[in-house]
Amino acid sequence: MDIKLINGGVCAAQGFKASGVHCGIRKNKTKKDLALIVSDTLCNAAAVYTTNLVKGAPLTVTKNNIANGKAQAVICNSGNANTCNANGIEIAEKMCELVAAQTGISASDIIVASTGVIGQPLDITPIANGIPVLADSLSYDNCQDAAEAIMTTDTIDKQIAVEFTIGGKVCKMGGIAKGSGMIHPNMATMLVFITTDAAISSEMLGKALSGDIANTFNMLSIDGDTSTNDMVTVLANGLAGNDEITAEGEDFNIFMKALNTVTVNLCRVIAGDGEGATKLLECKVSGANSLDTAKTVAKSVICSSLLKAAMFGADANWGRVLCAIGYSGAKVDVNKIDVSFISNKGEILVCQNGAGVDFSEEKAKEILLEKEIVIDIKLNDGEFSSTAWGCDLTYDYVKINGDYRT
Repeated sequence: MDIKLINGGVCAAQGFKASGVHCGIRKNKTKKDLALIVSDTLCNAAAVYTTNLVKGAPLTVTKNNIANGKAQAVICNSGNANTCNANGIEIAEKMCELVAAQTGISASDIIVASTGVIGQPLDITPIANGIPVLADSLSYDNCQDAAEAIMTTDTIDKQIAVEFTIGGKVCKMGGIAKGSGMIHPNMATMLVFITTDAAISSEMLGKALSGDIANTFNMLSIDGDTSTNDMVTVLANGLAGNDEITAEGEDFNIFMKALNTVTVNLCRVIAGDGEGATKLLECKVSGANSLDTAKTVAKSVICSSLLKAAMFGADANWGRVLCAIGYSGAKVDVNKIDVSFISNKGEILVCQNGAGVDFSEEKAKEILLEKEIVIDIKLNDGEFSSTAWGCDLTYDYVKINGDYRT
C-alpha cells in the first residue's frame, strides 16, 4: 500500500486542469482572486460543509448542485465570502452560469465557493469580466495559479499530490487548500479542493471523505472560530481506469490511505500557517481508554490559548497542558499522565504520573524554539490514540484580526 508524493496539486490526476487570475475583487492587483478547476469528464463528487448555522450562499448552491453526486468543475473567489448577503444565492448561481457559458459544462455540475470578508456585498461585475480570461488560462499544469487565487490571509500556497496503485492501475490524487484564520472545524472551516483520477462511486467517495475528516480536519484548530463558508470537496473522474470502488475492501482501504496522506499534509500546512503563527503544534495523545477520550484531550490541549501563548514564548509551562486536559471533560486518571515536549532539538519529559519532574529549562527552551513542536501526552490508561494540529498564539494574530475588514 505504497503512497508516493508527487508534484502537480489538483492537476496531478489525469484530466484535470486549473487556472487562477486577478479579476478585481481584491484591491491588491498583485493577488489573484479567482480560481477554476475543470475535469475533462463528469466526476463523482462529495463534499462536507461547515456546521455553523450562518452559512455562505455558495454552500447552499453547491449542496444543491452535487445532490446527485456529480460535478465537473470548481469556481472559487477570494476577497469576499458572499455570506449574509441578500442576493448571495443569486450571485453564487450566476458564477456557475458564467463558468458554464465559457466551458460548456452544465451550471448544475459546478461547485462554487467564496472566501474572505463576511457581510460585504459581492459585485458580480469583476467576476463576469474575469471568467473568460480564467477559462482561457486553463492548463493541465496550472495548479499554482489556482492555489494562489484561493488564498486570503495565507502566507503560503497549500498543495500536495500523491500517486498510488489500485487493481494494477496507477492512480493520482491532489489537493489545494486555503486556511489561516477562523479555523476550528466541525466540518469544515477552510476551503479544500481534492481531485483524483481513481474510479470510485459517489457513495463510497462520500463515505471516504466523511470518515477521514473526523480524524484530520476536525482535529485542526487555529483560533477556536468555526467559519461560515468553508468546505472540503472531492472530484473523482475515473480516468485511471481501475475497476470502480463500490464497496469496502482492499481497494477502498488504499484509496482511504491516499486520501488521508493528502488531508494530513494539508492539516499540517494550514496549522503551520495560522494567522501570525511562528510554530506548528502537533498534540499526540496515546494510552487513552477510548478514541473519544484521546480526541477530546488532543483537541482541548491544542485549543488552549494559554498553552499556545506559552509555545510562542518557548516556555515549557507543562501545567497548562494538564489544565487543558482537566477541563476537557474527558474521563482520565490525572495521576497517570506523562507529558513530553519534542522537536528536532530533542525530547524532554516535563511531567510524569501527573506531577512535575526535574528538567533542564535551558534544554526545554532549545526544544521549544523550533518551528515544529510535538506535545506528547501519554494517558497510560488504554490503547487508543489521536493527533490534533494547531499553532502558537502571537501578537500578530491580534494585529491581523484587529483591522481585517477595514
